[in-house]
Amino acid sequence: MKAREFDKRFDEGEDISKYLDVSKARRPEWEQKRVNVDFPLWMIHLLDKEANRLGVPRQSIIKVWVAERLEKAF
Repeated sequence: MKAREFDKRFDEGEDISKYLDVSKARRPEWEQKRVNVDFPLWMIHLLDKEANRLGVPRQSIIKVWVAERLEKAF
């Protein structure tokens, strides 16, 4: 299929996923790397309290808050 036909189908709202090979797809700069961060106990308690309130893991809260701060900075 030529790009013009592909674009037309996409623009018309057709599900184009069957035309894509995502087996080797990747998102540059989105690879994960584990880091260790030490927090004071009082921060961990407050993070856990907020995570429990929202029903998500502590790590999710940390990732979202750090991402929000970085987006504002840059």
